[in-house]
Formats: sequence, structure tokens, C-alpha cells
Amino acid sequence: MNVPKHIGFIMDGNGRWAKERNKTRTFGHRRGFENLIDILKVCQEIGVEYVTCYAFSTENWNRPKKEIDYLMKVPVEIYKKYSKKFTEKKIKINFIGRRDRIPKATLKAIETTEKDTENGSSMVVNIAFDYGSYNEITTCMKRIAKLVLNDKITIDEIDEKIIGENLFTFGSPNVDLLIRTSGEERISNFLLWQIAYSEFYFPAVYWPDFKKDQLLNAIDIYNSRNRRYGAVKEG
Repeated sequence: MNVPKHIGFIMDGNGRWAKERNKTRTFGHRRGFENLIDILKVCQEIGVEYVTCYAFSTENWNRPKKEIDYLMKVPVEIYKKYSKKFTEKKIKINFIGRRDRIPKATLKAIETTEKDTENGSSMVVNIAFDYGSYNEITTCMKRIAKLVLNDKITIDEIDEKIIGENLFTFGSPNVDLLIRTSGEERISNFLLWQIAYSEFYFPAVYWPDFKKDQLLNAIDIYNSRNRRYGAVKEG
């Protein structure tokens, strides 16, 4: 099996999954978080080297306060329950996105988890938290502008490599396979630069029900596609 080096997950459908079971949206997010841990275990087992998951977008601040309050606690839960396990499994955790709007306790958990797992060499997990690709690209442009203003580079030296080095995901290769659960077929401001040549897969299943079998099926479909990167063979 040809395993994608980098898989991106838009973990959609937690709220609808909960509603169908007469549960709260918070309950759905809790189950979705538990499922993420399970899926990460599978990814590591099969040899995926990089995972980027969409946990909280820059637009999610418009959701009900109770839901936001729970989602702000997710990094704290990751630190308390899983930071040690990630370290033992040599999994490196990066949080990508804005950090100026999140609560102090959440920020502390993020920074501590990153510090504890910084030497992980088996798999890198990027957790997109208060993340939006528009914000990432805007930030990238500002960083590059500062490099030019400080005479670190010239305008003519700006290329794809310089841009990649100033994105939040620097150090991770571009995404090979992007999976969005729940059947929705849109990107929602996620990794717009990094998915330029990704294969997309949109299973109808909600994220809490996306299990190992669905992941392996997604990889099978990925392997059935001809990734030409704009080129064609003669004949």
C-alpha cells in the first residue's frame, strides 16, 4: 500500500452526529476529539509521516459561547491526557494558527505540549487552531515584506520556497490527501496553498464515525488516482 506522506483532515459533522442522537453539540465535539486520537494511532501504525487536522477555524468564533468554551479546552485536554503518550510514541505536536485571541490557560497548554513533544521523530501532527488560510497567507506576506524591508532578501528572490518557509506549516510537505468528512465538498479556508495538488476525498460519514476502515478505503482510492501534477505521458 502506497501511504500518503501527509494527510489533512477537515473533521466535519460532530454537531450533526450529536443532533441525530439527541445529544448536545459539545458531546459531539468530545466524541470527535476522541476519534481524532484513534485516527492518529492508525496513521502512525500505517506509516503516515504528517497529519494536519482542522480543529478550530478563525470563523468558528461565531458559534455559540458554550461550544466555543468547550473547544478552547481541547488543547488543555490534549496536554493533560495525551502529551506524555505523544512523547513516548515520538509524535511531535504543532499548533498552527493565531495565538492572540485564545485564553491564557489554552495558550499555556499549547506551548507546553509543543515543548514536551518537540523531539518527536515518528510523526508530526499539526493541529490547526484558530486557523484560517487567509490569515496564514496574510501573515506570510507580512513576514516576507519585513525580510525585504530589513534587506534580508530582495523582491526578486521571493519564490515558492520563500513563501513555503514563511507559512505556519513550515517543515511539513504539502498535503497529499485531503479528507473532509460529513459529505460536504468544500475547503472552508483550510491550507489553500498546501493543497494545490492534493487528492480530495469527501466521505458522507460524520467525523465521529470515521474509523480505520474508512481511512484505509480513502487511501485505496488515493492510490487508484493518477497524480500527474499537470504533466501527461506521450502516446
